[in-house]
Amino acid sequence: MRTEDLLAAIATGMWRWDHASERVTLDAEAARLLGLPAAPAELTQAAVRSRFHPVDFAEVMGIVRLAVAEQTLAESRLRIVDEHGRVQRIVRSRSRPRIVDGDLEMVGTLQEVPEPQPGTSAAHTPITGDWRRSREAFLLDAGRALAEARSTAEVLRVAAGLSMPGFMPDGLAVFGIDGDRLPVIGQHGYASSDERPFADMTLTADHPAAEVVRTGRASYLPTPEDYRRRYPATWPLAARFRRTSWAFLPLVNAGRTIGAWMAAFAQPVAFTPDERSVLTTVARMLAQALARAVMQEEQQELALGLQRSMMPTVQPDIPGMTVAARYVPTGGGLEVGGDWYDMIPLPSGRIALVIGDVQGHDVRAAGLMGQLRIALRAYASEGHHPDAVLSRASRFLAGINETELRGHGADQRFATCLYIEVDPATGLLDIARAGHPDPAIRMSDGTVLVRPTAGGLPLGIAPDTDYPTTRLVLEPGETMMVCTDGLIETGGHDLETGWERLRDVLEAWEADEDGESLERLADALVQAVHGPPSHHTTGPLVDRREDDIAVLLLRREGTGCGVGTGGPLTPQPVRRTVLSVAQAEPERIAEARRQVRDVLHDWADPDQVDSAVLMVSEMVTNVLLHTDGDALLVAEITGERGARRIRVDVADSSDELPHRRSPGELASSGRGLMLLELLAGAWGVDPRGDGKSTWFELYEAAAEAAGPLSSESESESESAA
Repeated sequence: MRTEDLLAAIATGMWRWDHASERVTLDAEAARLLGLPAAPAELTQAAVRSRFHPVDFAEVMGIVRLAVAEQTLAESRLRIVDEHGRVQRIVRSRSRPRIVDGDLEMVGTLQEVPEPQPGTSAAHTPITGDWRRSREAFLLDAGRALAEARSTAEVLRVAAGLSMPGFMPDGLAVFGIDGDRLPVIGQHGYASSDERPFADMTLTADHPAAEVVRTGRASYLPTPEDYRRRYPATWPLAARFRRTSWAFLPLVNAGRTIGAWMAAFAQPVAFTPDERSVLTTVARMLAQALARAVMQEEQQELALGLQRSMMPTVQPDIPGMTVAARYVPTGGGLEVGGDWYDMIPLPSGRIALVIGDVQGHDVRAAGLMGQLRIALRAYASEGHHPDAVLSRASRFLAGINETELRGHGADQRFATCLYIEVDPATGLLDIARAGHPDPAIRMSDGTVLVRPTAGGLPLGIAPDTDYPTTRLVLEPGETMMVCTDGLIETGGHDLETGWERLRDVLEAWEADEDGESLERLADALVQAVHGPPSHHTTGPLVDRREDDIAVLLLRREGTGCGVGTGGPLTPQPVRRTVLSVAQAEPERIAEARRQVRDVLHDWADPDQVDSAVLMVSEMVTNVLLHTDGDALLVAEITGERGARRIRVDVADSSDELPHRRSPGELASSGRGLMLLELLAGAWGVDPRGDGKSTWFELYEAAAEAAGPLSSESESESESAA
């Protein structure tokens, strides 16, 4: 025996509701229980809904939504009513949600129950006594649903699905106002081609919607004769849809008519005072929801327009390099802010990369960002060096601040900025920084270092600020990341923990030679802040996006080999970092220690890491104390993992060689060479034409195999030096 026959034998019907098509399939028993002919049928959702008591339907929809959310069974009791609103029977519905080909589907059963539902009258009594309760339940449900709609399409979808108490429209249309025309901005129950006759309808047309917008008064047409008599010119347009009653109501928001709403009925509706009250209330809620949705869509369009403007206006083809960038607006307010990036072709043939952040997350910040971006592009295109570009931009922003302070009393705004001039042929980077986070370099083996650069005050604070330039080389296979602080600090992070989060993403990325690889890295960096799906949408963690985000990636293609001074190809070091410590910047000694520790982050022996950091600190400090020049630190790691060598050179401009001393117990200096002899695998001092270089080496395999240096190895190190 089939399942359908077995269920029919026990007076139980089956039904299936397809959420995507809004169609309900009934077997013969389910159709009979709904008061329809006892034969299988496929009906619209509205037709089935009209067979339920509106109060019960409003309640059961909440049960169904909970079952869909929790993937549980939905069980409820429903009163079945006839065309005159009289209760015919009470049925029990049991259903379960399931996903079929990505679409929601509800499958359930209907079974008649003999006892009346608690709190209701007996069978075959009219439901008009429950009108007030059903109306209140319907309006509460409609208000909640419309309040949750976030776009015009969602508002129209909700309006189409509203189950009005006692009467249900099967055709809906919303007319907007565009100058002197009334376009159809949404409809339900009509084909898309049905909008064409109304495409050119004006405010002066002899149509109910036009009259409603002109007068601000609703128009109710209970019969086709009323429609034909009052609007003979447009009656032929309405007659072909075979509707019997129409209601046209103005959509009024904040005292201004923003359109008209039409509800058309296949069954005659008398439009009693209670029915008109319901329609009027729905029209008011619909107008507010539409106005709110339009405002949100305009804000989103503003944010998307700003996001599009963040993309470089020129996308140069950089030979041997790949570029990727992202901009994500802030999650609050107008979703605008002051972050931006740009790519500028320079007269010299080089490329300038710019990233910056204007203080604030409002329209003024976005406006200042636009002006500052244009100014930077103009100064760069004139051929100025990076330091001169930022100096002129700072004076430009300071001038704007002064003008607005005098004219409008606006507060002073500043901007951080990082300006990088790129030589594609050599990978040379000339960097000028104005209070912005330093760039990060991902080396060819995945090691990530934050490269410290010299910098000045943010733009706009002091008009005559100097911006020193730092020169770096992006080796083949290396990737540079520059970003605004939103990428680092969003989500409750500070600079340190934020960099650690980004470091994990950068080190986990697997580079290849196609441009899409860098695009995937850009997406991964943004997703690490506010979750998937991508940089175009907010994702599930909107509350973590307190700041807008800009990020720019530059990768130099290649395998890590370059041309040496002698001509043949020579392998580049696996890892290499360079740092200059000036006489006036002794605080950068701490940065030198941090750079060496980052380079040795996966070194086998942590004691050797501490030794290297100590020796670097001693060597750089000696340069600053005993010479008049700056210290240049170069650290290189070569070799295979487990058998690597690190060589650290500290060069200065003095030709005076260091001397071995015998410091007393209370002496505060004179132990530098002693530390090198004790801790280094090998060390020495090499004279140069413009000064000298003090160096040391450590060996990973020696540390694992032999442990601490023996007296013989110390003697060998001294003789090698």
